[in-house]
Amino acid sequence: MLENIKEKELQKTILVVDDTADNLSLILDLLKDKYRVRVANSGKKALNYLEISEVPDLILLDIMMPELSGYDVIKLLKQNKKTKDIPVIFLTAMRDMQDEQKGLELGAADYITKPISASIMLSRIKTQIENKSAKDFLRDKNLYLEEEVEKRTREISIVQEVTVLTLASLAETRDTDTGNHIKRTQHYITILAKALKNHPRFSDYLSDDMIEMLYRCAPLHDIGKVGIADNILLKPGKFSEEEFEIMKKHTTLGKEAIEHAEHEVGVEVEFLKIAKEIAHSHHENFDGSGYPLGLKADDIPISARLMALADVYDALISRRVYKEAIPHVKAFEIIQSEKSVKFDHDIVDAFVAHQYDFLAISKKYEDDANAIKNKQNKIDSILYNSQK
Repeated sequence: MLENIKEKELQKTILVVDDTADNLSLILDLLKDKYRVRVANSGKKALNYLEISEVPDLILLDIMMPELSGYDVIKLLKQNKKTKDIPVIFLTAMRDMQDEQKGLELGAADYITKPISASIMLSRIKTQIENKSAKDFLRDKNLYLEEEVEKRTREISIVQEVTVLTLASLAETRDTDTGNHIKRTQHYITILAKALKNHPRFSDYLSDDMIEMLYRCAPLHDIGKVGIADNILLKPGKFSEEEFEIMKKHTTLGKEAIEHAEHEVGVEVEFLKIAKEIAHSHHENFDGSGYPLGLKADDIPISARLMALADVYDALISRRVYKEAIPHVKAFEIIQSEKSVKFDHDIVDAFVAHQYDFLAISKKYEDDANAIKNKQNKIDSILYNSQK
């Protein structure tokens, strides 16, 4: 029978499990002034108690009991997440060394043979409880540190995301794109990355962390446009050859701006490396005809290859102050026609397989007509003031 013994304000709790009443009484007398003691006269009752009650600091467990032996009980204790870390000391009349070895192999912290020596038992109980207290302290300390690290990491991640979106929004205020372009391209690049995660050419690169990083870096792909003069950046018509050469510099300006951030940080940060790749190389073409460096095929960073398709698709299906939107079907045909020319062939295949996911994102974050109109008014104002 399980019963509470002497409700005292004692720090540590010991559960004593023995099927003999005399043994329970003897152990209780030895421990009652130092510990809060709970008793169970069978292994089954001990397990029931542990299911519904607080976890004790230590268990004194007899081996030879009916129904469930002490060996059976400790096996069940070690299988239970709630009880697996409770130190167990076997108290038994079994003196054979093999019995002791078996008990220790099953996970017992110590093994005391009967008849019990009070001083030895109290000493060993004290040692095991102190060991458990030290382990609990370290576990709680580690848990606290892990929570603090996770909290700080979340904070850094939020600051990073807010900073990126702020910079991207700053670039967007001077560009013909709308804010939803940023959202759409973030989701497009994520769709492509997830689709290619297990592809032999990309699996080493596209980890879950990298896919998350690509999502966060994507808004910075056109950050360099802040360095392009208004009369070129906002021109509603076709660029002259000279103007286009100036416009192409936004890739290098973006890279240099991020390099400046890297220099200020003073350490290499993977996030900035990826952002720099995207900003600098998302206008490179797979056949080597792009800019600014004319990189070809696998020489183009994967991040930039993914961004290239995401950016062009969105430019095609979006209405701008200088052009009308084209339907998804037409954009789909154009992307396919540029396979192995402008775009990596495997990335085009991923786009084809997930074209309706692209379409769904374009509809979900569709530009509002008023936003386009407001953007046109801002651009007209900027161009008017620049010509005064």
